[in-house]
Amino acid sequence: MKRQIIITIILLIATAFVTVVYFKNLSTPGMRTSNIMRTIPPTASLIFEFNNDKSFYDIFNNNKLFTAIIGEQKLNELDVLRKQLLLSPLLEKYFTGQNIFLSFHTSKTNDIDLLLTMSSSSGFEPDVFEQLSKQPGSGLLVTPLKSGGKQGYNIYVNALKKRFYIISNLDNVFSGSFSKELADESANYKISKEKQAFVLLSEQQNENSLASVYINYSQLSPLFNQLFANNSTDIFKSFRLLPALAALSLNYRSDALMFNGSTTIQTNQAVSYLNLFSYQQPVINHLKDIFPSTTAYSINFSVSDPLKFGADLAQWHVKAGLKAEKDALFDKIKAETGTGIKKEFTNLLGNEFALITTRYFEKFAIISVKDGSKLNSLLSGISVMSSENSGRLNYSKLPYFLLGDAFSVLKQPYFMIIDNYLILANSMGELKSYSDIYINRKFLSKNDQYNQFDNLLAGRSNVAFFFHFKNSQPVLKRDFYPGIYDTFEGNETGWKNFYAASFQFTAADKNFYTNFCMRLNTDTTTIKN
Repeated sequence: MKRQIIITIILLIATAFVTVVYFKNLSTPGMRTSNIMRTIPPTASLIFEFNNDKSFYDIFNNNKLFTAIIGEQKLNELDVLRKQLLLSPLLEKYFTGQNIFLSFHTSKTNDIDLLLTMSSSSGFEPDVFEQLSKQPGSGLLVTPLKSGGKQGYNIYVNALKKRFYIISNLDNVFSGSFSKELADESANYKISKEKQAFVLLSEQQNENSLASVYINYSQLSPLFNQLFANNSTDIFKSFRLLPALAALSLNYRSDALMFNGSTTIQTNQAVSYLNLFSYQQPVINHLKDIFPSTTAYSINFSVSDPLKFGADLAQWHVKAGLKAEKDALFDKIKAETGTGIKKEFTNLLGNEFALITTRYFEKFAIISVKDGSKLNSLLSGISVMSSENSGRLNYSKLPYFLLGDAFSVLKQPYFMIIDNYLILANSMGELKSYSDIYINRKFLSKNDQYNQFDNLLAGRSNVAFFFHFKNSQPVLKRDFYPGIYDTFEGNETGWKNFYAASFQFTAADKNFYTNFCMRLNTDTTTIKN
């Protein structure tokens, strides 16, 4: 009996030991993704994750989507790397089926560099890289190098006449780039287990996703600075100021890039204007139906509770140190006109307000109101009227203090009320232009291609950014660096092949459910669901 007890105890101990060791070394997909992404320098603004599997490449074979985004030259370079490195007889078995993380980083040469990061399967020894150039017809010349105290390899690719730099990070994680500067940055980056520059998809969503994209909004401004000679551009300005991280998964279409997922607001950072909309409920978007057909880009805000939005905006002004200036303006208006503008305007505010920039550099604010005639009476008391329903406000910065940061471009605007819409612009000429648009129904929503694009979008949101590629070209030609804008006029596949893009934020648990859509022109592709 004692012998049986001793044997049983030994078996239990052995079982426990094996179980502990197993689970200690077990790495779930989510844990592995997290560990790999921690090796990517936090200067990355975007990370695109996909599986290095033949089925993924087959799906997107001859597809124009990624060519248009990354550029034909960069995509060809990546394809050569895949064929000569990842599909080489020495490496194929170690890297097939592993996820590739393609991150976008700014450089000192006004360009955007790419960093490829991935792990190998077990049993891989880094010195295998040195054997590559010994393979017949490899077209590669491999030289060992050291960077940041880590082992690396300088690989000259004959077919490209370029060098590709690979760095061996911990646990068989490798990072590579055509940029020596970026490869060195990766080698010198001190990995922190406590700090994560990106949030991850849930494990189930990651497993079911064809590909994923991760966004660090705080790194979008440096990325934009690489593109725009005009650093004061308001394109995507509100998004670039949002302290948040996003994790989105790809929904496959042959004619459009569609991602959805979540944007998580970083509560330990300064509150931005867009934070205010995370406290609202989703709203059906109607205002876009009267956007001009010449719209280059727009941002549409939707609030379920205008009174709460007004109160939250007031608190935001306090935190931004603007309370004294705002109170002084409202007190002055009260003293001179007897109008309590903030309370009365907020009571008349509808559920949507938008700022639109056209291809002719016009800027319109379109604001839905509950009663246009009552608002007309309110504004006529603080304005110089030029007609029964139009005039110019006597006080500057009112749109900024009544509606928020996005409307700061309208300092002392002209206004017009049409039906239950308040239209603001910086000149009377712009107001007359919109009046003609409205009366003659010259709207984007009258265009079939726009409606095909709009059908891909969510019907409800709280913040919706829209970008029309063709209409935006005059603005981009003015604001982009010349070399960047050239991609819109060249013959190669590129950004000009897209019709429009949209980014939608829908409030959910004080964060945002997020949809991104970018669709090709219908005359460059056959639409397939």
